[in-house]
Amino acid sequence: MPHLPVKLSSAALALVAVLLLTAMPGAGQTPPQTPQQQAPAQERPPSPPKPYDKVPVTLAPGVIDPSLNAFRKQLADVAARKDRNALAGLTVAKEFFWERENGNAADKNKSGVENLATAIGLDAKDDSGWRVLADYAQESSLSQVGDRKDFVCAPATPLFDDKQFEAILKSTETDPGEWGYPLRDGVEVRDSAAANAKPVEKLGRHFVRVLPEEGASNPAAPVPLRIVLPSGKTGYIPQDALLPLGVDQLCFIKQAGAWKIAGYIGEGGE
Repeated sequence: MPHLPVKLSSAALALVAVLLLTAMPGAGQTPPQTPQQQAPAQERPPSPPKPYDKVPVTLAPGVIDPSLNAFRKQLADVAARKDRNALAGLTVAKEFFWERENGNAADKNKSGVENLATAIGLDAKDDSGWRVLADYAQESSLSQVGDRKDFVCAPATPLFDDKQFEAILKSTETDPGEWGYPLRDGVEVRDSAAANAKPVEKLGRHFVRVLPEEGASNPAAPVPLRIVLPSGKTGYIPQDALLPLGVDQLCFIKQAGAWKIAGYIGEGGE
């Protein structure tokens, strides 16, 4: 899957907190957050690395539909050409939703593509909004969200035991925004950030604590993430190996046999 360069906002963390309180027993779900969002300033120094219990993370069942794959290819082409008129044809004309912390932020007086453009920052001068759209077009993990059965969203929503997750937050004195989860088994953890660093362990599909970044990230050579292993030891993994809680989602719906972009979940790129 493509790496969505996502950083959490305080609003996204608030959404996660609310969800932890209202999740069904045994299964928590996280609402996503925008690829453009800036990380908030630390309100307190991060807690030192501590051991923690493994809390398994499972992705919701995926969506198998060849026509959706074809739609995603269309969307990737539109993003590459930066064709707003074509994007309008791939977006619902009305009833576009934009779920933010305070409810639906979509403007009923605007078209679907206008609301989408605002949500992902499509008019940004650096074309970052189009790059975000291209990332979503390449995102292969999809799932239904909550009790809405008529649309699917990308990336897929993780499922986990909310009580277990709350327990490791308490024991490590951390916040939800300090944790992520791998989308595949066997991610190699290395003993330093060097390209030729020695592998020391492999991750399973469980929550992993991420420590603050060390140094500026160069898009051409991203700084590896420094993580805390369940043992309390630290190591390094590639930035694109872990997905954080609170990642924004782009949602799709099938109408009259054709897929359309139907909405956005998260704080967006305003």
